[in-house]
Amino acid sequence: MKVLTIGEMLVEVMRKDVDRPLDEPDDFVGPFPSGAPAIFIDAVARLGTPSGIVGGLGQDEFGSCLKDRLVGDGVDLSSIKIDENLPTGVAFVSYFSDGSRRFLYHMGNSAAGIIGKEDISRAYITSGGLLHINGSSLAMGKAMREACYKAVTIAKEEGLIISFDPNLRTELLGVERTREICSPLLSSCDLLLPGADELKGMTGMSNEEDSAQSLIDAGVKLVAVKDGASGSRFYSEEGVVSTDAYEVKEVDPTGAGDAFSAAVVVGWLEEMEIQTLTRFANAVGAQAVTKKGPMEGLVKRAVITEVISKDGS
Repeated sequence: MKVLTIGEMLVEVMRKDVDRPLDEPDDFVGPFPSGAPAIFIDAVARLGTPSGIVGGLGQDEFGSCLKDRLVGDGVDLSSIKIDENLPTGVAFVSYFSDGSRRFLYHMGNSAAGIIGKEDISRAYITSGGLLHINGSSLAMGKAMREACYKAVTIAKEEGLIISFDPNLRTELLGVERTREICSPLLSSCDLLLPGADELKGMTGMSNEEDSAQSLIDAGVKLVAVKDGASGSRFYSEEGVVSTDAYEVKEVDPTGAGDAFSAAVVVGWLEEMEIQTLTRFANAVGAQAVTKKGPMEGLVKRAVITEVISKDGS
């Protein structure tokens, strides 16, 4: 089955060293291809599953950087929209030794948000077997949000599998607004891929297990909770499976959650048993943090197979 997604595409330009604030002169490295949906779909492709994305790019060098990476990894870009007047979106990033990050986005007047519902065709959506939506795309603006909702409606009508990674910062949007934005996806998705705090924030419950169970009872087939160094917990009708994280040296955590989500989707389509799926997703997410750049730690299937094999699984 082909996996499709919709959303923002951008490049990251980051400080070369840690603890270098963005308001002072210092060295940068990049550009690195980025954007949560783009990271996700590239990870899907590198794991060997057909994939495609609907998104917007400027007709510039940063756009070429993204296209070259995605096309090189086998992602279908036939539904990409190129804008001759707007630049490709950019995020400037600084990392700090306490683990925090500072992002400075140049997105509002860029091609990253030009996708609207008029760019979503039933023919393209039905060319896939699974549609993935990222919460960051819902927060890009009304046009992008309506495009995502339209795609979900088509996918639901045509019987596609729908996966949803909330990836929304409740502290910025507010709890009520977050729930409002997520509601159409929560009522439609088959696979939910939240962080631990996101899950509780969306349901309004203080207990993770109760939150997950309420969604399973409402029709979600799998709630895969990603929890960084604490590993992951997968909830389904069969119960919960918890798996420890792989120990790796973290270089750049950006994109690890998107890589994890890609692995869950790929494993689900391959009908992996839950115990196998949790290890697979954890391994992919762990490898994603080992290199500087959101997509640079995305690896091919053979590497993940070797990692899991060495772990004795």
